[in-house]
Amino acid sequence: MMITRKIVLYMVCFTLTGTATVVQADESDPAQPTFSLGLAGQSLPRYSGSDQRHWQVVPLIQGRDGAFFVDSQKGLGYDLQSENGFYLEHTLGYSLGRADRNSDWRDGSNKLKGMGNIKATINTAFALGWTIAPWLTVEGKATLPLSDSQGVNYQASATLIPLQSDTDTVALSAAALFGDNRYMNTFYGVSARQSRGTGYAQYHAAGGFYGTDTSLTWNHQFTPHWSALVSADYVWLDKHAENSPIVFRRNNTSATLGVLYTF
Repeated sequence: MMITRKIVLYMVCFTLTGTATVVQADESDPAQPTFSLGLAGQSLPRYSGSDQRHWQVVPLIQGRDGAFFVDSQKGLGYDLQSENGFYLEHTLGYSLGRADRNSDWRDGSNKLKGMGNIKATINTAFALGWTIAPWLTVEGKATLPLSDSQGVNYQASATLIPLQSDTDTVALSAAALFGDNRYMNTFYGVSARQSRGTGYAQYHAAGGFYGTDTSLTWNHQFTPHWSALVSADYVWLDKHAENSPIVFRRNNTSATLGVLYTF
């Protein structure tokens, strides 16, 4: 499962693009199209609940033209913003799923051998948020799979920006995580067939609240073109996920270091 991986990078991208949105909202001139490319290195768990870690390098792609954007982690999308700070965002993205063996490019572990792979899927996400102040945003988001029935996951989050200058932005985000029954059992449940193949006890994960995610991100602008970001993330799993026999650690941390070039 890609909970930690997706949220860490989502928060990173929010910090970079969200700051620009605030600035643009204060300017009378139309925003110019922007495009950024970069790389990020991550140290993270092999999957949500894993007690093993690995390193990976991922591309960062961010482009925006008015309300439309492309993002390597969120996908293709658009957002609509009102003058009072409310916004609606719709994206079309892709989830890599989870492997039942160690993987260098997606979630997976040898400890899941016999569980079977979780298929990659195209998904769509809807987010409704409110920028209460330039330094505080609250948001609710739902992500629905389109090409494979893996269930729906939701999150309610708040992002605080205690520092924002011409060269530096610091963002602290906290999110409550929710999933329906299908989603929870796709990523945390153990069916009778999976139990026979792995030796793990059967487990039915109830839908609802299953954890929290807290992220701290620092973005530094070296020049008008070059910037770097550092992010630390902490995920805590509630009993609905923690009681699963494939969850070996309910507390997980991730770290991200990235460099971006804006054309």
